[in-house]
Amino acid sequence: MLGALMAPTLAVAGPPYLTDDPEPTDTGHWEIYNFSQASLADGALDGEAGLDINYGAAKDLQLTAVLPIGFSNENGFSSTGLRTGTGMIELAAKYKFLHQSDGGWLPDVSLFPRLLIPTEHNFGFERTNLFLPIWAEKDLGPWQVFGGGGYELNPGSGARNFWQGGVAVDRTMSKRLQLGVELYGQTSDTVAGDGYTAVNFGATYKLIEHWSLLASAGPTWIQGGGHGGVFYLSLKADY
Repeated sequence: MLGALMAPTLAVAGPPYLTDDPEPTDTGHWEIYNFSQASLADGALDGEAGLDINYGAAKDLQLTAVLPIGFSNENGFSSTGLRTGTGMIELAAKYKFLHQSDGGWLPDVSLFPRLLIPTEHNFGFERTNLFLPIWAEKDLGPWQVFGGGGYELNPGSGARNFWQGGVAVDRTMSKRLQLGVELYGQTSDTVAGDGYTAVNFGATYKLIEHWSLLASAGPTWIQGGGHGGVFYLSLKADY
């Protein structure tokens, strides 16, 4: 019974959290997230929906492409005032260079540089950005603790380079269900803007073989005053 309770039969990090994890997709396999994510602040809604595609290209190496459609509405969830357009295309490569050891404290550690390419200036940054993070994870029975962050190069008029990162704790509750919480933050990405801090509560539920439902939501606090919220929802296919 104790062995069954401790066995992490469903160990997934990264989505649905803002905090990423160091685990690459298994070699020769695909993970595809059909996702929607958004933030609500001062009554305005901003977000994107699309495909987050990951492929295990080699041992310890994952290649990623995110293909989104952006949306925004100054009237929140109202049916009026909605704008849509192509968002920031993301191209990334995750490489795990350290592996955790059983019974030791050495974690998994990966580099995950990410290129963010604007396709329409109404959604996303003005110019191509480069995010340079490092992510780590330690598995402790049914628990996964992961986190990290990095520096993002953000050129453009009125723009500012910024830091972002977080830490998350996730627990395998059963063969199908994982629950967790994260603390995430980002410094200002513009000269006149403010950073924010977010707390998110997340869940991953395995529907059937190769298909899972992921969701997270939580409040945000803006450094200059004010608050809002973020949410994420996706249907994941893995094969």
